[in-house]
Amino acid sequence: MTTGHRTDLWRLDATSLAAMIAAQEITATQVLVAHLDRITEVDPVVGAMTSVHTETALAAAEAADRHTGHRGSLHGVPFTVKNNLDVAGSPTTWGVTAFADAVAPVDAPIVAALRRAGAIPIGRTNMPDFATRWHTDNDVAGPTFNPWDASRSPGGSSGGDAVAVATGMTPLGLGTDFGGSLRVPAAFCGVTSLRTTPGRVAVASSLPGPPPSPTLQMFAAPGPVARSVGDLALVFDAVIGGDPRDPAWVPVRDPDVAPTGALPAVAVTFDGGADRVAPQVRDAVRSAADALDRAGYPVTELAPPQLADVATAYGRLVSTEVVVQRLELMRTVGSAGLNAFIDAALDLFPPLDLAGYMGALGDRLTVRAAWSQFLTEYPIVLGPVSSAPPWPVGYDIGGAANVATMYSAQRLTIAANYLALPAVTLPAGQTAEGLPLGVQLITAPFAERRGLAAATVLEHAFRIETPVDPRR
Repeated sequence: MTTGHRTDLWRLDATSLAAMIAAQEITATQVLVAHLDRITEVDPVVGAMTSVHTETALAAAEAADRHTGHRGSLHGVPFTVKNNLDVAGSPTTWGVTAFADAVAPVDAPIVAALRRAGAIPIGRTNMPDFATRWHTDNDVAGPTFNPWDASRSPGGSSGGDAVAVATGMTPLGLGTDFGGSLRVPAAFCGVTSLRTTPGRVAVASSLPGPPPSPTLQMFAAPGPVARSVGDLALVFDAVIGGDPRDPAWVPVRDPDVAPTGALPAVAVTFDGGADRVAPQVRDAVRSAADALDRAGYPVTELAPPQLADVATAYGRLVSTEVVVQRLELMRTVGSAGLNAFIDAALDLFPPLDLAGYMGALGDRLTVRAAWSQFLTEYPIVLGPVSSAPPWPVGYDIGGAANVATMYSAQRLTIAANYLALPAVTLPAGQTAEGLPLGVQLITAPFAERRGLAAATVLEHAFRIETPVDPRR
């Protein structure tokens, strides 16, 4: 499949593509075909896509080119969707063979919002079964490979989208973040992501099944993966509208980007609260802190409150719900890798009894109050996504000691979930081996634009060349 010209369109970000389509320099069909060609070239190497919607996407692109009325901000731009977000007419498999026939009749709200903005779903992306591991692999589609180094994990659970974006198969991906599931893959693959505040973007599924557990309702949020911070902002503007299917959606007025008229203060934690931090990670965070300082942000090295306790509190709440609500199903239809990870996590975080679970939920309010006060004085927290570079493939199923190391390394990341906070992730350097290193900017609830503004400053200071060619 060829366009005859501009076959390099897969190299451009969504903002550039949307502007060129709007100016009639290129067509939506040309853009789509260029990305379909790129999928054909590189997906056999990385395994990011689980299905490609060639016919429906081409039809949508041709319709976009015929459209003469009002055009949305992402008119003609393709995007991919993680396999736990509904796309009408496509199975929402959650990476599980048993769910292969779970075809959604209507789009998830975030998918519907991007369609209204004119974007075109090009396909579905890989994830670990039940979105439960920090690595992307399952029995349906197999593993997804990190395009920088196939021996290192691409992260999870939104690993398929991060790899698809990093390799130019799509300019945009939609994923979810329950325990770093957007931020870890983005950091490991050298791209950007935005975890939104829970309640900021409507969430719903049209498929039958039990309601989401309390922690899923409190901790999880959808968001975009992209190759530029500007693209994250463009998607954010398109998806924050409500949907009557989600009673938890919050109609909120954006807080000021700079609440006092001056640039907001930044608290930087070089290790993110981890027991150990790789020197390269510390250097990347320090470089990001220096860049914000040069731009006029007041930067102070200061750890946010109670980071050491957050991972344990998160782990025990989630373990309890897994045992009570999902363990039997996971044991029955989940992969060997999933169950190895569950075994390690349950060993590390024994489930609570009812009194313990209720007490742990109550303790969360105390921690949230401490962070609320902290974020009033320091509206941005800068730190690593992981205190270690991308893990070797298989590390997360190597037993409880490995899982404990990962939880420690990602304490800051887990904190944003536990506390229902938004966060922007972007690259801020590379290791000597060429592996990308990511940092994150955490802000108060609904202050996504504050994080995006600071991330834009960092993006000008650091540039990792993507799309990357995994065939090199």
